[in-house]
Amino acid sequence: EENGHENKRLKREADEEDAEDQNKKSPKRKIVLLMAYSGKGYHGMQRNVGSSQFKTIEDDLVSALVQSGCIPENHGEDMKKMSFQRCARTDKGVSAAGQIVSLKVRLIDDILEKINNHLPSHIRILGLKRVTGGFNSKNKCDARTYSYMLPTFAFAHKDHDGQEEVYRVDKETLERVNKLLSCYKGTHNFHNFTSQKGPRDPSAKRYIMEMYCGEPFVRENMEFAVIKVKGQSFMMHQIRKMIGLVIAIVKGYAAESIMERSWGEEKVDVPKAPGLGLVLERVHFEKYNRRFGNDGLHEPLEWTEEEEKITAFKEQYIYPTIINTEREEKSMANWLSTLPIHDFNSSAIEMQANSKNSKNSSDLEGSDGCGDDSD
Repeated sequence: EENGHENKRLKREADEEDAEDQNKKSPKRKIVLLMAYSGKGYHGMQRNVGSSQFKTIEDDLVSALVQSGCIPENHGEDMKKMSFQRCARTDKGVSAAGQIVSLKVRLIDDILEKINNHLPSHIRILGLKRVTGGFNSKNKCDARTYSYMLPTFAFAHKDHDGQEEVYRVDKETLERVNKLLSCYKGTHNFHNFTSQKGPRDPSAKRYIMEMYCGEPFVRENMEFAVIKVKGQSFMMHQIRKMIGLVIAIVKGYAAESIMERSWGEEKVDVPKAPGLGLVLERVHFEKYNRRFGNDGLHEPLEWTEEEEKITAFKEQYIYPTIINTEREEKSMANWLSTLPIHDFNSSAIEMQANSKNSKNSSDLEGSDGCGDDSD
């Protein structure tokens, strides 16, 4: 019996020594991972520990990190142990082509291949870079770019009679869309473009660097266009409401003057476009790159070499999901049918009554939160 105990003790010590040797070979380092994923079927990016009911992108990511040997199993249960931080908290159904997470991992051989082997094909790690020990992907990010892919029939005037699938946007309408989108550039008070923010809340002021709609293109006989928006940070629902309001104006449900009104203190009814179509394109680290990108020790957080992989992933997983879901579930067409219900001239009291009635349905849609307020 004593010999049995002795053998177990020796084996345990040998195992511990092997683990120590492995850790010495693979020291823990702070890194960032470049992620792409199709968000359909997920309740957003951020993990809800203890809630297996709503599956998130991070559930699959953490599982892959543990199974590949990058992090110990107990770090998966408490993500603070690996200093984990996502750059943007994309919500239910929202996809990403350039999400960034920062964390401490063991730098094992063939790390990207091993992590990807334990991930489903619609979630990929496309790149890895070493960063400074104190790096935090959310705090060090100084801008985010999102895209929103939508069928162009969303811009057809409400009095237009014609089938949605055969609609093709004309040059004048597209120019008007871009003129309206450009009005968002600069700093504005976006309290009407999110929930739970008052008009005098300083954090409702946000800075938009650019916003425009690109040239339309046809996929599977339906015409689509992509709106790009770059800003310092965005609040929950902000992008979808910015796009929703422009659509309401172009379709003839609201006057152009509503944009100026929406930035004032008055409460304005701003419709929220569907979550389908929203993609986190990339996150920007200009200040970090200026300080550390050329110090000889760290690489700049730029992903030029990964561009082809990003494009290929979008073409294979993100765009087909948006197109097929739109065709099957008609999320944009169904949402457009709700625009006449909105009262774009209503008072704050009427708004509150209406929001109580619609709250139960709208809250289920998720959000495009990615700024400091929504994480």
